[in-house]
Order: sequence, then C-alpha cells, then structure tokens
Amino acid sequence: MIKYSKSDIEAMDRLTRLTLVNSLTGYKPANLVGTISNSGHTNLAIISSVVHLGSDPALLAFIMRPLVGERHTMENILETSYFTINHINRDMAEKAHYTSADFPREVSEFEKCKLSPSFLDGFKAPFVAESHIKIGLSFVETLEIKRNGTIMVIGQVEYVYMDEAYFDQKSGLDLNKAGTICISGLDSYHEVEKWATFPYARVSELPEF
Repeated sequence: MIKYSKSDIEAMDRLTRLTLVNSLTGYKPANLVGTISNSGHTNLAIISSVVHLGSDPALLAFIMRPLVGERHTMENILETSYFTINHINRDMAEKAHYTSADFPREVSEFEKCKLSPSFLDGFKAPFVAESHIKIGLSFVETLEIKRNGTIMVIGQVEYVYMDEAYFDQKSGLDLNKAGTICISGLDSYHEVEKWATFPYARVSELPEF
C-alpha cells in the first residue's frame, strides 16, 4: 500500500498534486453552468462541484475558484442574479469539456463549443438545449472558504425541465434514463449504472448483515 502524507502532497509538483487531489472524492457530478451578462454576452462553464444544500427551500450550490483575474460566470451571476445548471450527457460531453478553455469575455462558449442556448419561460439565464435535465436558479448568497479563497455560490431552484420519464416520486431522478454522466479528476468522464435501491434506514428495521 502506498501512503501520501500532508507533507508528501505539498511537496508534489503542481500538476501531480492537482491530479491526485481532484480524484480523491471519487465520481463528481458533471454540469454546465449557464449565465448571461447585462450586456447580453452568454457564458458556459463546466462545473464538477454542484451539491444539494436543502429541499425546503430547494437550494443547490457549487464552488467557484478564487476571484483572481476575470471570472465571467461569477460576474454574470452577481450582475443578473440568475444562472442555470445543466446535466451533461454523453452526446455533449466533449463539447462541454472544452468550455473550460479560457475564452475572452466577448466570446461565447455556446458558440465556440457548438452548444445551443435556450431561453425558457422568460428566465434570464440561458439553459443548454442539449442537456436532458435543466435547472434554473436565482442567486441567494456566496460563502467564502477562507482557507483557500474559493467561493460557494448558493442558488434557489426556480425551474426544473426534464422528460417526465426521468422522475420517479419514490426513488427520484433516474440518471441512467436521462443519460447523465459524471467526472473523476480533471478530465475523465464516466457512465455509471444504478445497481440497488435501499429503503429508508430505521434502527428497528436493520437487516441481519
């Protein structure tokens, strides 16, 4: 068994450290965050840190890197107070990956990566037409992670768009039917298969393991 201590990790070259630490959490959700500026410039950013914060109200969050230099996604959210989260599927994965390139503000990742902006029900921020599960959110607040300067961006769910076949009221979203994929590390994409559903855990109903 190999062992890496804190000092071992800190001594790694930057790329090796990034590769290791970004893989430690295992599979991560693969999403595109869609925004638009008040001047009408659309933006897409691939994000693998979306998390559920609560259901009442329905809150989701993602982590934004420190605001050093231009951060078009964050700037657009602060300008307009709206953004979208769009599940990535296999058919759009390569295009979604390249939205991480450092495009200038006036260049839209939608256009360069051949993805289609979709404005639904007058919602301010663009959804990704190719995504099978689309979520529209209003900005709530940011929380600074003081240790490394990253920022948690919190939004409240305003709209969810998906095929009705993707949702079961007992077990939730069927991500296999929706074709949703996930990310490991910085650049690896995976399809996963659901293999079990367990009942709500109660002490009185604990199985004989």
